[in-house]
Amino acid sequence: MKLKLSYGLMAIVLVGALWAGTTRNEAPTAEERAQAIAHTIMCPVCRGQSVADSDSPAANNIRIDISRRIANGESDDEIRDGFARQLGPDVLLRPSSSGFAGLVWVLPVAAFVVAAGGIAFAFLRWRRWATA
Repeated sequence: MKLKLSYGLMAIVLVGALWAGTTRNEAPTAEERAQAIAHTIMCPVCRGQSVADSDSPAANNIRIDISRRIANGESDDEIRDGFARQLGPDVLLRPSSSGFAGLVWVLPVAAFVVAAGGIAFAFLRWRRWATA
């Protein structure tokens, strides 16, 4: 009984810590938004660099355009979609979270859940076998 209670308390503390670590109390500033968006768009001239990491004139123009679009009230998704339409979908460093590309986000989580369940099942069987 005490073991179940301690596991329950550990789970509550873990969920609380995860929630506290992932929530944000204040909205991001325009500069923080621009920086976050720039990290998700690939520089059209550099190989494998985001717009935020590149010093090329093209990357600088894209950063300026991102700031302008934020000032015009566009959402982050609208800005990314605009660059994907203008420069092609390969310019986005973060794949879409819907459709077939959404599997990139779902499959690792599903594999982790299945693996954790398998390990828990194996430990339960091992524990029953050891006590028999």
